[in-house]
Amino acid sequence: MTLSLEERLNQILPRVTSRDFLESNGLGNEIGFWIFDYPPDRELDVRDFVSGTILPALAKQAPPLRTGAVNLLSLVTDLLEERNLLDKAIEMQAGKGDDSTLAALRSVLKEDKLAQKIAAQFEVSSLDLLIITGVGAVYPMLRTHTLLSALHPIMGKTPLLMFFPGRYDGHSLRLFNTLAEDHYYRAFRLVPETS
Repeated sequence: MTLSLEERLNQILPRVTSRDFLESNGLGNEIGFWIFDYPPDRELDVRDFVSGTILPALAKQAPPLRTGAVNLLSLVTDLLEERNLLDKAIEMQAGKGDDSTLAALRSVLKEDKLAQKIAAQFEVSSLDLLIITGVGAVYPMLRTHTLLSALHPIMGKTPLLMFFPGRYDGHSLRLFNTLAEDHYYRAFRLVPETS
């Protein structure tokens, strides 16, 4: 039976609040990285569900789950503002185009640096869960599979849940269902489309 997006969304909260999920039980020695993939045209629905349902419900758990939420677009924007590069990047993009701007920003927006910024923003070891959103908004500035790989040594036993506008089949990420696949096989699908 194929599940609708709404049915899949409604399964998120019971899964991420379960003891097995929070303790990464049943994963062998794998890290607790999870991906909730969804049709890219439903981005606004998923965004509203995460901010309006998931995050408030996690805070109301007894005891409350210590949850960190990272919007990658906000993370990138904040980093560029801290380095006084945001206005320069916007001007460069308008004058020289996307490729030149991306090349100029590449050293600043390296995924390992962003992973360290996430670690500095949250004391990851004290979290019960880290949620990442905004994946589509930062493309092509940031590559999801590289960021996940950079987060491996940082996350320890803290589970990570990434909301991904595209397709993840357990072996590769296909952003927007159209871009070339990035091979990544160290995460699990949180809620498959079939039950």
